[in-house]
Amino acid sequence: MSRVKRGVTSHRRHKKVLEQTKGFRGRAKSCFRVAIRRLQKAWEYAYVGRKVKKRDYRSLWIQRINAATRMHGLKYSTFMNALKKAGIELDRKILADLALNHSDEFASIVAEAKKHIA
Repeated sequence: MSRVKRGVTSHRRHKKVLEQTKGFRGRAKSCFRVAIRRLQKAWEYAYVGRKVKKRDYRSLWIQRINAATRMHGLKYSTFMNALKKAGIELDRKILADLALNHSDEFASIVAEAKKHIA
């Protein structure tokens, strides 16, 4: 009975980690012990980043809608409230796209919303 040698397995595991840390700075790209810790941290940053990206886009959409509604003499909050009262159910992503790329359609939505301002 021969013993099990694990050199190939660990080498493959190390190689996989070091391939993922390519582009990191210092020993984080070449030394397995450091690389595995930096890779773990990178995964944490990536996980958080995926959540933050959603916040950032929502903020961008709100800024674009606000800028477009102010050109029509309304504030963002007033416009959104008027949309709700008018029964127009468009999300901020669509509204921001309309404001940026289809200003005439956005103007008609603003006109419709203005009818429902108290």
